[in-house]
Formats: sequence, C-alpha cells, structure tokens
Amino acid sequence: MKTRAAAIAAGNARELVWLLEHPPLYTAGTSSNPADLVAPDKFEVHQTGRGGQYTYHGPGQRVGYAMLDLRTRGRDVSAFVRGLEQWIIDALASFDVTAERRCGRVGVWVVRAAGEEEKIAAIGVRLKKWVSFHGISINVDPDLSHFSGIVPCGIREHGVASLASLGKTASIADVDAALKSSFEAIFGSTTSA
Repeated sequence: MKTRAAAIAAGNARELVWLLEHPPLYTAGTSSNPADLVAPDKFEVHQTGRGGQYTYHGPGQRVGYAMLDLRTRGRDVSAFVRGLEQWIIDALASFDVTAERRCGRVGVWVVRAAGEEEKIAAIGVRLKKWVSFHGISINVDPDLSHFSGIVPCGIREHGVASLASLGKTASIADVDAALKSSFEAIFGSTTSA
C-alpha cells in the first residue's frame, strides 16, 4: 500500500482502491490510547500509522484501502473524509439502510428503533505527498463480539452494528457492487483493474 501510494505521488502509477478482508486482528492508529486495548492477547495487534484509534478487522467485514491523489481532488483532507463517509452512506442506502455522519465522530452511524446509535463503518486514513492510503471498513456480517477486546475508535458510549445485525442479508460481493456503484458519484470516473 505504501509502495503504491508513493508510486502514485511520483506519477508512476494510477490511483487504486483495494477491497479485501483481513483475518481477525486489531489495528492501532496514531491516536490510539493503550487503555482502549482491553484484551491485548485476543488477536494480533498491528501499529498502522493511519489516523484514528483502535479498530477491529476480520472476516465478514469489507475493508477498502483507497490510494487516491488529493492533489487532483482539492487538497482538502476534511472534504476527503466526508467523501469517504458519503461513499459508504450511498452504498449502504442500496440495502435500505439509513446511515449518517455524526459531528465530531468520524465514521458512519445507524440509529436503532429505540434511538441507540451504533457505528457500522470506520474510517482511518493517512496522507503522504497528498496521496491517501488506508481507508474504510464496513461491517457486513462479522462476529461483533470480536470488538469487545478494544474500545472501538475510543468511543465507549455507543455500540457497533453490521448489516446482518440490522437484519440485512448481504454478501461481501453485494457490498463490493454497491461500493463500486457509488464511488464515481463521489470521486469521479474510474477504470476497473
């Protein structure tokens, strides 16, 4: 990922988005608080260099690493993060899920019938020479108990949701199709590799 981002910055490679799944693991962003790693022996912990705090990645979760050139996209980090949020919001809408932003809380949120807010997608990015890397994660059907080993994104007062926990039947392939469909409206035309 770092190699590709550097090649994009040097003008030697095209932008790229990788869609993948990880084995169960925790990642620590540059703002992570060691006290938020509740169960340090539950899964491997990887220091990432991305923004944000602790998060979980694993089977049933779609991770998207976006290596995009912000020199051609306005050099506005806040607008880029809002674009990533909107990309996810639009993709989730195709599953009849109303997802939203929250002021002061990066990521994408859903509201349960009783009013509880839960995070369904996380965002953690890094930029070098105005090229982004790292990206997003969307909970499709992961084992949500795996989040119990951390304080996800440092937020104790809200839970974590998935499409499955919302009663939505969707495969990773379905989510990929929704992400591909909604990407161009936010970030412009693309070519598939």
